[in-house]
Amino acid sequence: MPGASHGWRTVPPMASVLVVEDDQFVRSALIRQLTEASYTVRSVGTALEALREVAHFRFDVVVLDLGLPDLDGSEALKMLRGITDVPVIIATARDDEAEIVRLLHAGADDYLVKPFSVEHLTARMAAVLRRARAVSGDPAPTTELRVGGLAIDPLRRQAELDGVPLDLTRREFDLLAFLAGRPGVVVPRKELLAEVWQQAYGDDQTIDVHLSWLRRKLGETAARPRYLHTLRGVGVKLEPPREHQP
Repeated sequence: MPGASHGWRTVPPMASVLVVEDDQFVRSALIRQLTEASYTVRSVGTALEALREVAHFRFDVVVLDLGLPDLDGSEALKMLRGITDVPVIIATARDDEAEIVRLLHAGADDYLVKPFSVEHLTARMAAVLRRARAVSGDPAPTTELRVGGLAIDPLRRQAELDGVPLDLTRREFDLLAFLAGRPGVVVPRKELLAEVWQQAYGDDQTIDVHLSWLRRKLGETAARPRYLHTLRGVGVKLEPPREHQP
């Protein structure tokens, strides 16, 4: 990995990161370089150690290697998601698109394919931290949002469809609430990236994965949408289905 550069200081001091990496050389390099980039770093080499760390300490972000000796990182991700919503960046040598999509479905916030530079990693970490802090730090609207049979409570971060609670991830809720605040309005993908993901640019695949996951929980498909409508080349809108329209 490249040597340290003070140009990385893009996050507030003392942001806490857990590095889960079994390769001692890579692990030591990450600890040194992330510390120089103003992160507070703890590190472990196994999935079970990572779960113990997350259960006992508060982290702002986790960097999770997939090739762990005791448990595959994808299984570790599922277990992490069972106890915390801390942002998780996957560090993987696997560049298979289906695998990456599966990891996003399983709750990963971002991923990097090895080998990567520490500059690239810190830029991705800064981005997920900005997104997480935007969600937790901005005053939440107090007015419940209603679109057809959808009821969304931004203050409690709860959503229901026809009176049934929806089990949404943090990003799914953010996406749904943002669109519900603009019912019937076609929101460009660039705006979704900027407002929901806090990114100036990105891969449309990230939006598509989360839309697909959200559609399943709303009981619809892209071919037969009820609430979420994609206008190819334009954007996405949320509007009530016909049975709920006046």
